[in-house]
Amino acid sequence: MPTVDLTKLYQIMSAHMGPSGWWPSDTKRDIIVGAILVQNTYWRNADKSLVNLKNATQMDAQKLLALSQDDLIDLIRPSGFFKNKSKAIHNVFQWFEDRNWNYHQIWLDNRATLRPQLLKLPGVGNETADDYLVYIFDQPDFIADTYARRLFTHLGYEHTDSYPHLKQQISLPSIFTFEMAQDFHGLIDNFGKQYLQHEGDFETSFLIDEMPNFTHM
Repeated sequence: MPTVDLTKLYQIMSAHMGPSGWWPSDTKRDIIVGAILVQNTYWRNADKSLVNLKNATQMDAQKLLALSQDDLIDLIRPSGFFKNKSKAIHNVFQWFEDRNWNYHQIWLDNRATLRPQLLKLPGVGNETADDYLVYIFDQPDFIADTYARRLFTHLGYEHTDSYPHLKQQISLPSIFTFEMAQDFHGLIDNFGKQYLQHEGDFETSFLIDEMPNFTHM
């Protein structure tokens, strides 16, 4: 299996594609909700639900938590799986409300246990927990989402069939800041939308010619 220089891979993707601009939301509360809404759907559907929710509550925690489940379901219906997602949004918002929305203090108080705590919340799986670490708590972590698993499969990695399997194999270099981790995630997803949708697409990508510059046997 080849070794991938993640810093060089990031630099090459950035040079070819520019800043990813990801996550496409205005505030961290938008991201908290958006990470749940986007589960098992396209971002365009999640964004419709997010707009509905913002118009109804202005993302005010008290207003959102005061919504009945039926009202919340109606607002987020465009993103699908609305019953489970409505419960997840309510539980996650309540979790942050109980901690005064102090993201920095939450991180300081729970460094070693934060990810396991997040995973205990209904509707928060591996990817959503890592989204929160990277985009809410500003930690330089790797998000092993679907496009990342497809990309690293093409780069010669084995055991990429599940989120935990790839996650165990990838550790971002110490040079990575949380901004770089956010951008790297966005670049991989943007790359995936262009080159990892259909069989044979990857072979037309710029990474084919660049592979000798960031992989080693």
